[in-house]
Amino acid sequence: MTEAVIIGAGLHPFGRFPGKSALDMGADAVRLALADAGVNWPQIQGGYIGSYEVANPDAIVARLGLTGVPLRGVFNGCATAGTAVALAARAIESGEHDLAVAIGLDKHPRGAFAADPSVAGIPSWYGQTGLFLTTHFFGMKINRYMHDHGISHETLARVAAKNFGNAARNEKAWRRTPLSVAEILASPVLNFPLRQFMYCGPDEGAAALVLCRADQAHKYTGKPVRIRSTALRSRRLGAFEVQSPSFPVGENVASPTVDASREAYERAGIGPEDVDVAQLQDTDAGSEIIHMAENGLCKDGEQERLIAEGATEIGGRLPVNTDGGLLGNGEPIGASGLRQIHEIVHQLRGTAGDRQIPGTPRVGYTHLYGAPGVSAVTILST
Repeated sequence: MTEAVIIGAGLHPFGRFPGKSALDMGADAVRLALADAGVNWPQIQGGYIGSYEVANPDAIVARLGLTGVPLRGVFNGCATAGTAVALAARAIESGEHDLAVAIGLDKHPRGAFAADPSVAGIPSWYGQTGLFLTTHFFGMKINRYMHDHGISHETLARVAAKNFGNAARNEKAWRRTPLSVAEILASPVLNFPLRQFMYCGPDEGAAALVLCRADQAHKYTGKPVRIRSTALRSRRLGAFEVQSPSFPVGENVASPTVDASREAYERAGIGPEDVDVAQLQDTDAGSEIIHMAENGLCKDGEQERLIAEGATEIGGRLPVNTDGGLLGNGEPIGASGLRQIHEIVHQLRGTAGDRQIPGTPRVGYTHLYGAPGVSAVTILST
C-alpha cells in the first residue's frame, strides 16, 4: 500500500474576524497550503472538508476554482479534522488520488456551544437539569481525577499558563497575552475546580493540508512529513463521556482516547516513548492533564510532578501544545485538529520559529476529543 505524506500546510489565524466568512478563511488556508507544497489547485484530485457551522463547506471550490474536484464534506464533532485527514490519507494509500487536500473551517458565534439534548439521543430532562453543558462535564471529570490521583489546583493553573505563554509566541493564535499561575488561580470559578482562564472558547479560523504519495513527494518538497497512522474510536458502554447522562457504576471503562491511542501506536509501530512533541485536546486545563495519561504519555498521577518540573514546556522532555493549544487558539471545530497537525509539521521541519523545540524532533502526536465521546489520533514523523 502506498504511504501518504504531507507536503503542504496552511493556517488562517484563529480569533474573531468580523465581515469575513468561514469559506473565505478556508480559501486563504488552502492557498497557503498549496503555496507551501508548490502545487496549483487544478492539480488537486480530491479531498475532505469539515465544518460545524457551514452547511455545505464544499462550496469553497467557488473560491478556489471550479475544476470538478470531488470534495467531500465530513463532520465528527471535535474529531472532524482527524476524520478529514484520515480519509484523505486513505484516498492516497488506496491509489484513488495522488494529490489530495484536508480542509477545516468554522466561524462560531460568541458564547458557549448550545444544543437540544435530543439531537444527541439524550432525554430532555438532561438539559432541563443543567447537565447538558460541556463546562459542567469537564469540571466534574477533572474534579474526580484530582481526587483520585493527587492533582493540585496549581497544576491546573500551570497548564493554562504554559499554553497562554506558548500562544504569545504564535502570531496566528487568538489569546496572545501571557497569564501567570496566580492570575489564573484568581479568576472566577466557572465549574469547580475549573476557572475562567482554564477553559478554551469557540472562535473562528481555518486550516488545510496537502497530501501526496510518498514516492512522489520529491517533486514538491525535500521535507515531507509522514502520516504514520490515524485512528478514530467512539465510546464504549460504561465509559463516562461528554454526553453520558449518568456515571458508570462498577469497573471503569476506558475512554475512546485510550482505544484510539493504542490503535494508533500499534499501526505506527512505535510507542509513547518515541513521541518528541504532542498536541492534546485541551478543551480545558484538566483535559490536557487527563489526556496525557489516556494517550500513554505518562501514568495517572505522574502529571503533578512532570508539569511542576516543566516537562511539558517547549524546552522540556515532552512539549505539549507548543502553539498554545485550544486555550490559546480557541476552537473553531472543523479547523482545530488541522491546526494541531500544522504545528507538528513545522516542529518536525524545524520551522516553528520562537516555538521550535530543541534538538531534532522526529515523531509528533496529535489528539482530538469531543462529543458525544469520540477521539481521533494522528501520528506523524519525519
